[in-house]
Amino acid sequence: MVRFTEVFKTYPNGTNALRGVTFDLADGDFAFLVGPSGSGKSSIIKLLTGEIAPTSGRVGVGSLDMSHIKLSQMPYHRRGIGVVFQDFRLIEKKSVYENVAFAMRTVGASASEIRKRVPYVLDLVGLDGKMKAMPQELSGGEQQRVAIARALVNNPGLIIADEPTGNLDPARSLEILMLLKKINELGTSMLVVTHEKTLVRKLGGRIIAIDEGRIIFDGTDGDYFNEESSEAH
Repeated sequence: MVRFTEVFKTYPNGTNALRGVTFDLADGDFAFLVGPSGSGKSSIIKLLTGEIAPTSGRVGVGSLDMSHIKLSQMPYHRRGIGVVFQDFRLIEKKSVYENVAFAMRTVGASASEIRKRVPYVLDLVGLDGKMKAMPQELSGGEQQRVAIARALVNNPGLIIADEPTGNLDPARSLEILMLLKKINELGTSMLVVTHEKTLVRKLGGRIIAIDEGRIIFDGTDGDYFNEESSEAH
């Protein structure tokens, strides 16, 4: 699904954001991408969405090489990736239903497809009773569920969740991550970018850790926390 091979990214101002990053994310995988601010996490997201291109190395998403992607291929590519942001990014003047339906309209879905798919996805994220509500009438956790529904509605192969719990309290944060796990179990690959180690430890699984543009760990959570613990001593 995703393959980074010796990826370097240097910005015009001279910042070396990525220094030989290599990792794979297979179809159906769930992984946490962790690292301090400025470590390179945002550059990885931008490379996956096609917002930037690598300076060298190869970024593959599905069958596409992001180093040589054509402008005409970008709508198809972005249809296959859902992105969930920390700040929700909902359209305030549209209802919950319309926020999710809008994502389908942008890719040319028919009215009948929208009528069928949107209620299904809202039910999946636990918002079937909130379709007519406006964003400002919802709690932070509910707004993030709308954002997840919007990312999921076009049935992407990959969802990137960029600090999806950054604006939520611990209980709501755990609920959101459990929801992302549930969606992953239905077959969608999931890359969750986070700095919340407590939540990562609770959920477990694969961790890809990055620091100063280099992958410093790629493995299971137990090994990662054991390694951190031994380094602290």
